[in-house]
Amino acid sequence: MQIGWIILIAVAVVALWAVVVYNGLITLKNRTDEAWSDIDVQLKRRYDLIPNIMETVKGYASHEAGTFQKVTEARTAAMSAKTVAEHAQAENMLSQTLKSLFAVAEAYPELKANQNFLHLQQELSDTEDKIQAARRFYNGNVRDFNTKLQVFPTNMIGNALGFKARDFFEIAEAEKAVPEVKF
Repeated sequence: MQIGWIILIAVAVVALWAVVVYNGLITLKNRTDEAWSDIDVQLKRRYDLIPNIMETVKGYASHEAGTFQKVTEARTAAMSAKTVAEHAQAENMLSQTLKSLFAVAEAYPELKANQNFLHLQQELSDTEDKIQAARRFYNGNVRDFNTKLQVFPTNMIGNALGFKARDFFEIAEAEKAVPEVKF
């Protein structure tokens, strides 16, 4: 009779532990999904700003069609990316093309003084800052989720239930380089 109770208590403790581990994994998975959603919201805001910026620049620099085409293609690629890795690659490409668009704008003093352009440029800068913050938040949640999935004994439950590690949203190597300043 005593052995039966001990076995029942041991099974109950293991079951309770499994439920706690499962709920912890679900919580971390949902936080990671929420963090990705935050990135999506900011990227959508960025995608919506780009056509307005391009139209403003086109009014002053209509002969820069190659630059506009590259920005449009990069925006389309970024909007159609499916995985985190595809998004990261497409977003890095879009950032590079936007830099070239703003380089074009530098050649037109009257464009740089245009209030609409300045406002759109400020909005894009603000959005870029929010994307950076959302990336950090997402990557922090991915780190926590992946760590939880990899440590013993949680990894046994996670693997058995099909939880998969998530990819970090990383920036391109070119973006990591320290800018060179020349006077």
